[in-house]
Amino acid sequence: MTAILKHELRGYFHSLTAYVFGAFLLMFVGLGALRYNIQAAVSNFEFVLEYCSLVLAIIVPILTMRVLAEERRQRTDQLLYSLPVSTTQVILGKYLALLVLYLIPLAVVALYPLLFSQFGEVYLPAAYGSIFAFFLMGAALIALGVFLSSLTDNQGLAAGLGLALMLFNYFSVSLSEYVSATAFGSVAALTVLILLLCLLVRFVTRNENLAYVTGIVLMVAVMAAYFLAGEAFDELLPRMMTALSLFDRFESFVNGVFDLTAVVFDLTVIVLFLFLSVQSLEKRRYN
Repeated sequence: MTAILKHELRGYFHSLTAYVFGAFLLMFVGLGALRYNIQAAVSNFEFVLEYCSLVLAIIVPILTMRVLAEERRQRTDQLLYSLPVSTTQVILGKYLALLVLYLIPLAVVALYPLLFSQFGEVYLPAAYGSIFAFFLMGAALIALGVFLSSLTDNQGLAAGLGLALMLFNYFSVSLSEYVSATAFGSVAALTVLILLLCLLVRFVTRNENLAYVTGIVLMVAVMAAYFLAGEAFDELLPRMMTALSLFDRFESFVNGVFDLTAVVFDLTVIVLFLFLSVQSLEKRRYN
């Protein structure tokens, strides 16, 4: 895993990837600090990170689009399968390399609260709690990007899917005000999600029977719950869109609250998508 980590870092720093990513993130953090902390004379640095969260949703897909898709396109993924390392170590090595790229500009960002505290009152626990939450949110988005990159050999498609999903996650709370809040609407949305899950299971495992069984079991469970406790489905869809938003959970830290459930949620998302990435790579190895 260490060899893969070093190889990935060497590749990133011998190209423009690391420098462009870091420059874009630092540029928008600098603009946010200029807007809020200097021009508006607001001491809350966490507002700057809230301003930059949309930028993170845009640049992370560009960072992660090639991590596995390029390997598949050039057929160099066959070399990975011949190495004396497990698929899990391959994914972890590549993921950790992306985290290092992400941590480098964040280390510079961490200097901002200390710098501003020399010229005014800055509540450092809230500022650094928000930086920690910003890191976890970015780490979760990177894990999602790695998984999407594992599904295709087309970098553009991986970036497009990542951008669409991350922007949807960013705006999901606002969009939840416009979706159906009825029980039937929630059941319809769950049906669509189950179908998408079945497609994902079919793609990752190449097992049609498993996909069918998964879909049937989940649909039976949803319909049984709907007929037995239909009132529980009222406003379920808006609540789900809010609960699954990484960016909405980050808002708690911006508001000065250390939300342990948000930390657990981010870590769960990271583990889930890294696990799915491993399964996607394993499927290709055995095929």
